[in-house]
Amino acid sequence: MKAVRFHTYGGIDVLRVEEVERPVPGPGQLLVEVRAAGIQPGEVMIREGARHGRWPATFPSGQGSDLAGVVAETGPEARGFAVGDEVLGFTHGRASHAEYVLADDVNVVSRPQGLSWEVAGSLYVAGTTAYACVFAVDPGPSDTVVVSGAAGGVGSLAVQLARRRGATVIGLASERNHPWLKDRGIVPVAYGEGVADRIRQAAGGDVDAFVDTFGDGYVDLAVELGVRPERINTIRDWQAAAKIGARTYGEGSAACAVVLGELARLAAHGELEVAVARTYPLDRVREAFHDLQRGHTHGKIVLRP
Repeated sequence: MKAVRFHTYGGIDVLRVEEVERPVPGPGQLLVEVRAAGIQPGEVMIREGARHGRWPATFPSGQGSDLAGVVAETGPEARGFAVGDEVLGFTHGRASHAEYVLADDVNVVSRPQGLSWEVAGSLYVAGTTAYACVFAVDPGPSDTVVVSGAAGGVGSLAVQLARRRGATVIGLASERNHPWLKDRGIVPVAYGEGVADRIRQAAGGDVDAFVDTFGDGYVDLAVELGVRPERINTIRDWQAAAKIGARTYGEGSAACAVVLGELARLAAHGELEVAVARTYPLDRVREAFHDLQRGHTHGKIVLRP
């Protein structure tokens, strides 16, 4: 089978699509024939070695957490699924950018009717991270929440989940993404110089919570806006969070099939829009990451093995 591998830390050029042995499911595992698998900014950091202290790679390393596909084989004692079932889920083995992947039975859920493969295969990391971010700042109907990177893979879901709680949501994004935000009840604000004043004007009062999906000084901006540290959550700037006692809830804080299943149900019923920007075949994985690293992409980029 084909799988993405890299044998040393480095740029996009270290990625290879190689022929590897098809894995065999062990106890409690499923072998899934992958139909779609999302790519993430965090995978760039791991591949470049920027997160070696936190998430070291063992070479040769695979990639990918998100997955959606069809159960091809079940291991001993695997429960709840049979060969031919359509599922979505995740693996912690950095292995879903491949034609087949192993997943624990407790880390997958059935694909709801009406949920596309592309959405199913890109929901786990972005969806559970957005869920954790919103949970961390706990917005309610009387709150105003700011979300940075509001049109990105995580941010576009976080703004919708915060709106579902009844909060007023201000989304920081480039102007070309403002119509999308407005259509979903989000107050769009352009980032860049003078952003604090623009946020204050849009809020018409205090800002109660801040979700940072981008980094690059937004924790400091939240403090400038008067947001209490316990209602600031960042998934990128852990150093700044540590200095003030802000929260750093992310994917790992909501990494379970229960949360994923609820997000999938919402998406299948049209209550949560998961934007897919573009799809690429597995053999064009380098192009997919070039696309991701250019930035300013609205929604997810997905590999289709």
